[in-house]
Amino acid sequence: MGRLDAIDVGEKKLTIQTEFFSRPTWRVETKVYLGGALKKVYTQDYDSSEEPELQRLVNDFHQAKLDEIANGLRARKAQ
Repeated sequence: MGRLDAIDVGEKKLTIQTEFFSRPTWRVETKVYLGGALKKVYTQDYDSSEEPELQRLVNDFHQAKLDEIANGLRARKAQ
């Protein structure tokens, strides 16, 4: 379960990949790649009691990181 988005940033491609892992504990990881090189990893732990909302949690975490990165890129471009 996860999401993947890719955005062109200049001559490079920004890829944001979010995955769910159930072991050793439930967690969601978002990996940010620029031009194929891993740049940053964000991790969020979850309680297994949140299972009915799991896909929404993955989507929300992914979208929040995507928005954060896009806003940062816009701010850099405006300078």
